[in-house]
Amino acid sequence: MNLTLEQIQDFKGKYPRQIWSLFFSEMWERFCFYGMRGMLVFFMISQLKFNEVDANLQYGATQAFVYAFTFVGGIFADKILGFRKSLFWGGLLMIVGSMILATNPHDYFFLGISFTVVGTGFFKPSSSTMVGELYKNGDNRTDAGFSLFYAGINLGALLGGYFCVAIGKGEMFSNLIPEDKRWNVAFGLAAVVMVISLVNFIFTQRRLGPIGLQPMQILKNGQEVAIAKWKEYGVYVLSLIFVPLIMIMVAKPEYTDYFMYTVGPLTLIYLFYEMSLVDKIERNKLFAALVFIIFSIVFWGIYEQSGGSLSIFAAHNLNQDLLGLDPNGVNNSGGAFFILLVAIPIGLLWIWLSKKKLEPNTIIKFGLGFIFLGLGFYAIFATKFFANAAGVTSLSIFTVALFIITLGEMCLSPIGLSIMTKLSTQKLQGMMMGMWFLASAYGQYVAGLIGANMATAREDASNIEKLTTYTSGYKDLGLYAVISGIVLIVISPMVKKLMHEVR
Repeated sequence: MNLTLEQIQDFKGKYPRQIWSLFFSEMWERFCFYGMRGMLVFFMISQLKFNEVDANLQYGATQAFVYAFTFVGGIFADKILGFRKSLFWGGLLMIVGSMILATNPHDYFFLGISFTVVGTGFFKPSSSTMVGELYKNGDNRTDAGFSLFYAGINLGALLGGYFCVAIGKGEMFSNLIPEDKRWNVAFGLAAVVMVISLVNFIFTQRRLGPIGLQPMQILKNGQEVAIAKWKEYGVYVLSLIFVPLIMIMVAKPEYTDYFMYTVGPLTLIYLFYEMSLVDKIERNKLFAALVFIIFSIVFWGIYEQSGGSLSIFAAHNLNQDLLGLDPNGVNNSGGAFFILLVAIPIGLLWIWLSKKKLEPNTIIKFGLGFIFLGLGFYAIFATKFFANAAGVTSLSIFTVALFIITLGEMCLSPIGLSIMTKLSTQKLQGMMMGMWFLASAYGQYVAGLIGANMATAREDASNIEKLTTYTSGYKDLGLYAVISGIVLIVISPMVKKLMHEVR
């Protein structure tokens, strides 16, 4: 089935047929990733005997490298591999990492994590960018498409986030899995589903036509020739060299500090260089993209408490008054569950509002995302008023807070993926998607620092004192989020000018 790009983009209805292939590949990859993510802090505290401060810092470092490497992976995909090969190579590395963890998670924890970091760097920007290429420029169905794609992300996150940690903790299948093998099975499950992801992509990629194919090298005379094989193999070798380097830096959070202080400025320098090569309109669009990227750092720094401090909060300060569910499982997967409920309705809402010429522009959507995020953290703060004398409070109220936070995520994350493809030039699609995820890296890094600060304040305190400390911190984060949302709405007219025809 040799479809042209025009044939793919000239689809009828709300969604292109090809989005389902990318939907399911991304879904299983996210099962693998969020399964690993949900286990990190709890595994480090319960099995590796890290204290809460170090576990939060380790979490922040690991997640920062995961998203930072998407920038590198995006550049390699743009320039050498193409998005299909980049996706497949990244998936293979994630399988290797998960298998290492399944074999011996206690002794080879950081080695397995490092393979996963590098693999995600290649996989993540590739799938998201290919979704953007399914749509023509200016197609008002793009945001709805990314909302659907985001539902796939979160279906995987729901399944992986709950099942993996529940198996590891012995909350599920404890009668079938020996106690000393529970974490092995949990990490091994992540490897199995990653294999499913790659198999799905192999058998469905023919429907993508020219999308994601390896780029051609343009000679000085304008002739297009295939990329030299040594460059492709060089990428594979170089990515394997990155593994031990990342393992060293992840194992020592202070190295992460040096990395984050360096990579951000270097990335901006490279972006400004690329800006110098394009015309004024394209340059303005890239500046607008940079505004979204900077604000997303703030958003993810607050939001990503879910994998750090909220993981500890769930373990110590939440009961099981919601259908007897495990609080850590709900914290890891509750947001994903709600996204599945609201993703498609919200996507359809954007389409309906667009037809009525009432759809808010992207910067307003971002502002609303921050406001919902802030209200959600205020709701987490409110859980303190329902705590018992032991400092244990309601999982049900916490879950309501997760729902509010999810509405904020839906106004920002899928919209952010969409706007990166709209504002990027054709040759910088992978790089800009990588920068979007690099912003997530800084958010994860900040999240780890925030979580560590909360833990430091009351490491030896009683459970009720820890509840007070954590919820007070969440109240402050809620205030910062609301203020950021208001600022975005105020500056929206200026950003709209930079975006030109893009909305």
